[in-house]
Amino acid sequence: MDVVKRTRLSPEQRRAQLIDLGAKMLAQRPLEQISVEDIADQAGVSRGLLFHYFASKHDFHLEIVRHTSSEMLARTAPDPYVGEARDPMQILRSVLASYVDYVSENRGTYVSLLRGTASGDPDMRAVFEETRAVMSERTLEQLPAIGIEPTRAVELAVRGWIAYVEEVTITWLRDSHLSRDELIELNVQALPALAVAAAPEIAAALVSATTTRHP
Repeated sequence: MDVVKRTRLSPEQRRAQLIDLGAKMLAQRPLEQISVEDIADQAGVSRGLLFHYFASKHDFHLEIVRHTSSEMLARTAPDPYVGEARDPMQILRSVLASYVDYVSENRGTYVSLLRGTASGDPDMRAVFEETRAVMSERTLEQLPAIGIEPTRAVELAVRGWIAYVEEVTITWLRDSHLSRDELIELNVQALPALAVAAAPEIAAALVSATTTRHP
């Protein structure tokens, strides 16, 4: 990576610059290998100045994870106008397509966060859980449109589905025998399958919704 030319920035701009540099470096190496010295060199600032913006190396790494998670959520936000008559399952397919595209473009970052040492850190795990909670809520918001009440059992099934999507996608990144579209459809169809644990009638409604309208 090229060293960033020294530029006078506001405190907010400098902090954002340092986090952005850390996020870009995360695509090339695990989080634990991102050093304060390397970031300071890239930004053209002293190591001491970096600690003016972050209390510790751990705090800096945590902000990188938050930045990356926010970026992923922004890239995968559902478009309510996708699909005929705002069909919720078409919206789901669109979201999953954005998700697969995002992790494909950022596979180094994605694998590092979900499989690296960051996943064992309590503060990092809290960020991951917040991200999953947003993804879960987005899915639950679509269910009433196909006649499914988001009960506690349904909420648990959706959280399990999100974990499934993460695991299948990360495996696909390493061994992509399926096409992108086949992966997306596999993830979509897994939702009604997991909903069986919540209630048979819920699963039936989801199966009907996923099979009646294909892109």
